[in-house]
Amino acid sequence: MAVYAIGDVQGCFAELQALLAKIKFNPDQDTLWFTGDLVNRGPDSLGVLRFVKSLGDRQITVLGNHDLHLIALVYGVKEAHASDTLDAILQAPDRDDLIDWLRHCPLLHYDASLNYVMTHAGLAPMWTLQQALSLAKEVEKVLQSDEIISLLENMYGNQPDHWNDQLSGYARLRCITNYLTRMRFCYADGRLDLSYKGEIAGKPEALLPWFSLPSRQNTNEKIIFGHWASLQGESLVPNVFALDTGCVWGNCLTAMRLEDGERVQVSCG
Repeated sequence: MAVYAIGDVQGCFAELQALLAKIKFNPDQDTLWFTGDLVNRGPDSLGVLRFVKSLGDRQITVLGNHDLHLIALVYGVKEAHASDTLDAILQAPDRDDLIDWLRHCPLLHYDASLNYVMTHAGLAPMWTLQQALSLAKEVEKVLQSDEIISLLENMYGNQPDHWNDQLSGYARLRCITNYLTRMRFCYADGRLDLSYKGEIAGKPEALLPWFSLPSRQNTNEKIIFGHWASLQGESLVPNVFALDTGCVWGNCLTAMRLEDGERVQVSCG
């Protein structure tokens, strides 16, 4: 009986199946955690979505920015991007069931017995774990409610770019969502920079990876995240586990066994 966390799949269904074969995944005993971005850019997002949904309580998936984009497309709030590979889902007879399942996935998952927390992009440097759990639930509650369209209509934008406990309304929900699903770099005070998406080596001097801020409040938490393929699975920071290794870009798909941290990979592309 094992728990494996798997990095961003992004529609790479064949590679996911190869990885599960390599780790000898047993759906009767083992559990899979997915770091979000199940869909988009890869060739078979529909296959991935159907498969993960079929696992029932043998899986935990946190929402990523591409998953939210798909939900917004289905609800008519966003238009498709030229790089999207989501048509098969949009035209599927079980589309509505899949999207209803997806929007009931959490933004953050914490397992006290394993002492791991997982989000798509990470934890805001100024949040404690308890704050993060509470704030994620604020967004999840609306996403799973009849107010979902209003949330999606107000979800996009880069402001506010700094967390403040006094934020309210959709500005508050947008800021929470951006930290949990889009964050890579921050300024020293925790303010988000959502424009630079390159490698750490070429970053502007004022920016730091979110997990490298000296003032980070959650350094004692074991944090699993995806979203950041250019890290190539390496954060070089204790208790921070980067699992997006760029499968959709032809690199590899990674699983990490939580009991001992062992990683298994399959080549992609």
